[in-house]
Order: sequence, then C-alpha cells, then structure tokens
Amino acid sequence: MKIVIVAGALALLVAGCQTRQESLIDAEITCESQGFRPGTRAYQQCRSANYTENRRANAEASNAVAAGVAAGVIGGAIGAAAARPYYGRRYGYYYW
Repeated sequence: MKIVIVAGALALLVAGCQTRQESLIDAEITCESQGFRPGTRAYQQCRSANYTENRRANAEASNAVAAGVAAGVIGGAIGAAAARPYYGRRYGYYYW
C-alpha cells in the first residue's frame, strides 16, 4: 500500500513538470517556427494561444494522473478489506 502512495506521488510530480516559464518558452518557439516575427500582433496572439493550450494540456495530464492514483488507492483499500478473514463465532456449521 505504501508503494502505491509513493508511486502516485512521484507520478504527480512528473506529470506536472512543465512550469509556466517552460510553457511560455515552448509557445515562443512554436510561433517563431511557424514564421511569426516577435513584436508583431500576430506573434502575440499566437504565443498567447499556444501558452494557454500548453497550460490546459499540462493541467489535464496532472488531473488524469491524480485520478489514476486515487482510483488505485481506493481499489487497493477495497481489495485489502475484502481479503481479511472473517472472525466470527462458529456454532456447528454456521457463523454468528
């Protein structure tokens, strides 16, 4: 169980590894490679659109990882609870 929690925490860190600065740099590189010149209005619009998309994709990936970790933890807890033996009193063939 501890391994699942540690793995989930590491997955969350890796999924959210693109910072705002890296998103902005990626957007600038994308726009420059598409032929937009820095300082123009078209470049600013391109950079803004790409930056917003990068941040949305990053948040979406982080949320997907968090949901997967939560599902794994809940599933592990349910599985552990189901595997516990029944400790009831036995009278004859029946448990009470």
